[in-house]
Amino acid sequence: MINYNGVLQDSNLQLSISNRSFLYGDGVFETLKIVNNKILFFEDHYFRLMASMRIVRMQIPMNFTLEYLEEQILKVAQGNNIQNSARVRFTVFRNEGGFYLPTDNSISFLIQATESGQTKYQIATNAFEVDLYKDFVIPKQLMSTLKTTSKIIHITASIFAKENDLDAVLLINEDKNVIEAANGNLFMLKENKLITPPISEGCLNGIMRKQIIALVERMESFAIVEESISTFDLQKADELFITNVIMGIQPITKYRKKEFGTALAQQLLEKLNAVIEA
Repeated sequence: MINYNGVLQDSNLQLSISNRSFLYGDGVFETLKIVNNKILFFEDHYFRLMASMRIVRMQIPMNFTLEYLEEQILKVAQGNNIQNSARVRFTVFRNEGGFYLPTDNSISFLIQATESGQTKYQIATNAFEVDLYKDFVIPKQLMSTLKTTSKIIHITASIFAKENDLDAVLLINEDKNVIEAANGNLFMLKENKLITPPISEGCLNGIMRKQIIALVERMESFAIVEESISTFDLQKADELFITNVIMGIQPITKYRKKEFGTALAQQLLEKLNAVIEA
């Protein structure tokens, strides 16, 4: 079952070939995680979605309240009987009409849910190797920080990773600074300082990124800093890890010839699970 504009329907729904998200990437989306019939960090997702819609000049419906969207999302999970553990994609796209210039800015939405298989975040113990992706760069601009339906650089980067037997790749901006992974935000530990690129570098304004920053701010042993990360900095790091709301924290164990520890990543994951279980 899916939710299309507030109505549960069979998942074989066919959208028009004039759909603007298909033709122009004219859409934004949120990826959410449900645990025990609760959407994790939902307020953060909601306000990011509203901000994204405003930035791309979509008309926000009057009924798009926090409560209404929460109800619509949970309805899909319950309809598929996966409300205890689900991965959800909430896509908003501008209604069809026009070419580059839309005929109007009204929107439709589509909610899909699949079972995620776990209620707690778990630390991956297997090796996880990354390298740089240099074919294309992420521009340092506001649009790069949004989850739009046009993610072709992240797609080609992920294909590059698979072709080269890598678990993921790291993306760079036009200044050749490392800003994120193809599948999440990047954190780097050097001694007692945890560093993540600022949003101004062009990285995704990630929901899990926000949670990790908040957790580290409450820890006395470590300082959290938002600053640029050069490709040379990676070789000097004690730990590297990737974050997103579905997997939580993914430690990087190897970058080129450098291998990394995972102690802080494991510590943060325990604290993260304590937050969602509270």
